[in-house]
Amino acid sequence: MISIKRYLLFFLLTTTTISVYGQQPDPPGQVTDPNNAVNQAYLFAHMTHQDYGRLYYSVSLDGLHWKALNNKKRVFEAYKGHPDITKGHDGRYYLAGNTSDSSPDIVIWVSSDLINWKEHTVYTPVLRSTPDYEDALQRIGAPKVYFDESTSQYILTWHTPHKEGTSEDPERYWASQRTLYVLSEDLKTFSDHPTKLFDLGMGTIDVFIRKVDDQYFAVIKDETYPTLYWPTGKTIRIARSASLTGPYSAPADPISPNFREAPMLIPSPDNKIWYMYYEQYPGVSYGLSIADNLNGPWYQASGYTFHADWDKYSMPASVRHGCMITISKEEYERLVDEYGVLENSTSE
Repeated sequence: MISIKRYLLFFLLTTTTISVYGQQPDPPGQVTDPNNAVNQAYLFAHMTHQDYGRLYYSVSLDGLHWKALNNKKRVFEAYKGHPDITKGHDGRYYLAGNTSDSSPDIVIWVSSDLINWKEHTVYTPVLRSTPDYEDALQRIGAPKVYFDESTSQYILTWHTPHKEGTSEDPERYWASQRTLYVLSEDLKTFSDHPTKLFDLGMGTIDVFIRKVDDQYFAVIKDETYPTLYWPTGKTIRIARSASLTGPYSAPADPISPNFREAPMLIPSPDNKIWYMYYEQYPGVSYGLSIADNLNGPWYQASGYTFHADWDKYSMPASVRHGCMITISKEEYERLVDEYGVLENSTSE
């Protein structure tokens, strides 16, 4: 018969293990009183696994727990692309897209309320006019737009390859992707020709830029295939610069595991922490890395497992590439009033 001492020891070890499992620390950056939040709400504009390249919305009040809008239906039928939104010089929102990677055009839409969108401009870059990139193929991937308040300029970025893939080496197409950009003051007229953003001999895609204090950060997907000799391949990394257009540093160590893409970056509700989301493709899951500054270090939170006692963040099932932005509580309520929020949207 088991002794009382042994029973008590077994009980303590068991309950301690369960307690540790159930008391994982919550991600930093939250606020006890939502009224004290610097960043009151968030919008996730995205596509879905079943409806790739079309526009859907999810929202959050804490940047960690997301709920689908519009009963998980499209919110804007005319839109196609990998959605990316910036708030512009005039207080309106600008949305970048393209009908497909083989399309020569980038379409910019504008909205004052994130609900009613109208076409703002169609820009067709002459890719072979890019200096030192005359062999560029006329392909435009995942255009992204960012308004830099300090220079009063928009930077429009995208990736363009210069090699076709082959059956023997399909990866050479992706390894040949280079990030290009143009500048604009109004997203109506653009700089004379596209320019390479980086002087790097590596593939880069899904690049977007943010300015924090006096430094610019380019968030990058390293598009080289991972090997023993390139272990950073297919990860999310960050390069830095004192200027919007560079020169940028070599990308720092990976933030994510391999085979991650489509990064998104938001500040926490208290505005002291950064949340970096990224997709494990193709549409498998989302990861979240957390840091108190963009120079790192970063750690990964647990989530998107659909186990409530383990997840520290949650997202609707089947969400794919997109962007996340901060919005006001009034904008959040207006979106919820317009589309309705799906309280339980974490299942198919």
